Amino acid sequence: MATIEQDLIGLQTAMPQPSILVSESASERLLAMMREKDLDGYALRVFVSGGGCSGLQYGMTFDDEMREGDNEFFSGALRVVVDPISSGYLTGASIDFVDSLMGGGFKIDNPNAVSSCGCGHSFRTASDGDDEGAPAGGGCGTCGAS
Repeated sequence: MATIEQDLIGLQTAMPQPSILVSESASERLLAMMREKDLDGYALRVFVSGGGCSGLQYGMTFDDEMREGDNEFFSGALRVVVDPISSGYLTGASIDFVDSLMGGGFKIDNPNAVSSCGCGHSFRTASDGDDEGAPAGGGCGTCGAS
């Protein structure tokens, strides 16, 4: 007969683990945006694509479709999905929403980035030069660097 502790351990290992941490303020802001746009059943898709001053750039969109290999998890009430290629670049990253007198926006802190451009929208990892599968880069135009 299984104990309650064994059941809880089994439940914890069966639940998908988040590859990205989403702060409470970011989660609340994203959920509010989804309510404003009437996006019931959608998730936040976080991804990496080629481009930006540093070679790779962050992206976020609302998506209602799952794709093969997607990592799906919850941050509070917010459903988050990350494709398997982006997951490799974003594991351990965190997303926060900062609102200040100078403006607000989403900020991604990525421990895998060895450098970032001034605007914070693009980054480079240590493996970018060695990884044949890494997306090609370009100038983002946001921070004036190219």
